[in-house]
Amino acid sequence: MTASDVTTIEVRSLAKRFGDVQAVAGIDFDVRKGELFGFLGPNGAGKSTTINMLIGLARPDAGAIRIAGIDCSKNPKAAQHLMGVVPDESNLYPELTGFDNLSFCGSLYGMAKRDREERARELLDHFGLTKAGNRKFGGYSKGMKRKLTIAAGIIQSPRILFMDEPTTGIDVASARQIRQLIADLNSNGTTIFLTTHYIEEAQRLCQRIAFIVKGKIVRIDTVEDLMRRTDGRYVVQFAISSGAADLCESIVAEFPNLQCQAVADGQIRVESPEPVRVGPLVRLLEDRGAEVSEARKVRPSLEDVFVEITGIEAGAMKQEKEKAGMGGKA
Repeated sequence: MTASDVTTIEVRSLAKRFGDVQAVAGIDFDVRKGELFGFLGPNGAGKSTTINMLIGLARPDAGAIRIAGIDCSKNPKAAQHLMGVVPDESNLYPELTGFDNLSFCGSLYGMAKRDREERARELLDHFGLTKAGNRKFGGYSKGMKRKLTIAAGIIQSPRILFMDEPTTGIDVASARQIRQLIADLNSNGTTIFLTTHYIEEAQRLCQRIAFIVKGKIVRIDTVEDLMRRTDGRYVVQFAISSGAADLCESIVAEFPNLQCQAVADGQIRVESPEPVRVGPLVRLLEDRGAEVSEARKVRPSLEDVFVEITGIEAGAMKQEKEKAGMGGKA
């Protein structure tokens, strides 16, 4: 048996209700040792509720949780010494410096003063925050706050790391750095449970992914196997001046073997089981009075698989991203 065959997190029939809302509806899944497991879904799907039950912040109404062989059903905090947690919103103290925040988090795990201070300096250096270490956390940028929150989550070098929307609401450069930090942690052996509604982030980072919608898991599979659903599909995307919806009707009427969708204002997506001939489509669009500024072939993505499995349109997921950037929660 290899390390990857060992189950680190085992969840059975897990359920949680808030009033009339069934937030999590009897879900089952396993996370293997050393795995980067993605929990993917839109806002309100049950991601944060699930992670809160796993880390002991919320008590399930029903079901069982085992973490590293420890039964957490009766004692939700029994395995907390094995975990690190990066919440969707920072729980650090704005009036403390970055160094003092990390040192304080180390003390909560029972680390000796010398050890926690040495570890704090090491993490500040690793996350590129050494110069900011003596500044108050409240004055950090969003990206810096996110990096220090991750550093606090791994102060005790946990075997299992729970990360709830780690790149939400930060700039592109910081998000790229954090994704690399997550990949590095995983490559060094840390088991990571990652919740996100950024589909491309899950595709890039995770080995396996669970799709959760309205509190129910609708599919669990490896990224590789999920992407096999896109084999034999050809996609071309057009940027046009206007009238995308009406033009899609014209395309389907003229080329019945094609699928066409207006994916955004001024964007048309054409899909076929055979290679798409771009020239006839451009001519048709121009004959209908549209100005075509771009026509490019694109590879089907995990987003296409998500839409196919869940029925949630790509446009709706983009709206969730925009809400998250303004402080929305999943």
